[in-house]
Amino acid sequence: MQCMNDILIVVDTGKSENTALERAKLIANVTGSTLHLLSCNKDADSQSAARLDALVKDLQSNNLQAKGHEAWQDNATSTIIHVQQAEKCTLIIKDAREENELSRAIFAPLDWKLLRQSPCPVLLVKSDKPWKSGKILASIDADDNSDEHKVLNEVILEYTDYIAKSCEAETHLATAHPAPMLSSSDPVYQNMESLEALYRDACQPYAKLYNLSGEQVHVGEGPAESYIPQLAEKLDISLVVMGTVARTGIKAAIVGNTAEQILNTIHCDVLTLKPVEIMQRLESEIKA
Repeated sequence: MQCMNDILIVVDTGKSENTALERAKLIANVTGSTLHLLSCNKDADSQSAARLDALVKDLQSNNLQAKGHEAWQDNATSTIIHVQQAEKCTLIIKDAREENELSRAIFAPLDWKLLRQSPCPVLLVKSDKPWKSGKILASIDADDNSDEHKVLNEVILEYTDYIAKSCEAETHLATAHPAPMLSSSDPVYQNMESLEALYRDACQPYAKLYNLSGEQVHVGEGPAESYIPQLAEKLDISLVVMGTVARTGIKAAIVGNTAEQILNTIHCDVLTLKPVEIMQRLESEIKA
């Protein structure tokens, strides 16, 4: 897991409350990270600079290391990535932006673009529900046929375990299995019970490694973008940790990725991670 020495927090200095900043303060108190407050402002002036400076000084008065950045690079996503690269931040935190159906049909929402383009993990804050003594859900793809998913699952569980221990929270693990397919040549995929058993068995190595009981492992019929939000609501989850493969092109523009779709309906915070090779490719593209 990447060391969180520097964290980038996207703030709106015009708002009286910044939930993402409150979340960042809690993380910094545990990790000792330097907090980089970014105001994406193409109309910066002395008043906006003063508001940002006040936020920075408030953090510093609470013995936190903090720096302020007011910048603009063509658009909000480019600005965030530019500052993240310049300051070598290993985590981006921002409040999740609510999008209506019409705006999603016309263009990819800001948060979707950030998830696709960011070369580091992104925490989107959707709730002020406390993490401490709460429940953290690791959402994985337990498909045994995908080596990429196995590697990403390991990263997801590693982050989840670290956060849960830091917050004295309870870890839960979830995966969604496909619907039965009567036309499948494999009998396992024709039956609901056998499919659930297959995916539950695939979760056992992770459950054993992180000492999770049977009650902490959840397997249900997908798609994940429906199952995970419903499960998170049922279990009163504070944070979902999940992966994204950063799909691009026309298909991504129309339907989005699983992580992006989940953002539309989930009511808790979401931390998204990418496979290492994808993060390295994105970083190379940014620097090219």
